[in-house]
Amino acid sequence: MNLSYRIGHIMFRAFARSFYDFRVIGEENLKLPGAALVVANHVSFMDPPFIGQAFDEAIYFFARKSLFDHPMAGKLLRSWHSIPIDRDKPDASSLKTTIRLLKSGKKVLMFPEGTRSYDGQPMKAEAGVGLFIAKSNAPVLPVRIHGTFEAYPRGAKFIRPARIRLVVGKSYQPDLKARAAAEGRDLYQSLADEVMDRISELTL
Repeated sequence: MNLSYRIGHIMFRAFARSFYDFRVIGEENLKLPGAALVVANHVSFMDPPFIGQAFDEAIYFFARKSLFDHPMAGKLLRSWHSIPIDRDKPDASSLKTTIRLLKSGKKVLMFPEGTRSYDGQPMKAEAGVGLFIAKSNAPVLPVRIHGTFEAYPRGAKFIRPARIRLVVGKSYQPDLKARAAAEGRDLYQSLADEVMDRISELTL
């Protein structure tokens, strides 16, 4: 971890575990060595830091490309291992960066739904996450966060009390050979659907 990331990691971990009684279920699955595409449901702006602080190692995040337009914000986001991405259409740059990170043994967090849920329930995955899975062929680690929707849902102006839990599933290696008949968007959507099925199964 660089200094900026380490400071943020310590602060968010202290905040999560002191004010929200944050706990991890399936913590042993976080000890996965080497690269992984970490995939999670998305219900709140609190999701990235709360998931990130659960890991003892630095992980990488995707952040909306427009957030990097401001020089100071862009510098801070990059120091926190954020990767700029066009939410509507992932470009070659973000794909190449992600594959490079995974091949070097890093972990990258993605939200397959592409946006925050309106009601706290899992939504359909966008095909984009399937593209990253197919091109990287990296292990996939599904996680599901519970409680951040109650703490800070869409439209909320202030954070609220809540009990937050992160349920961590077992990593898996997508079977691309079993999908040999599918290609392009059909293949990517099939991989994305499997991701959301596995995330949805991670209940309390």
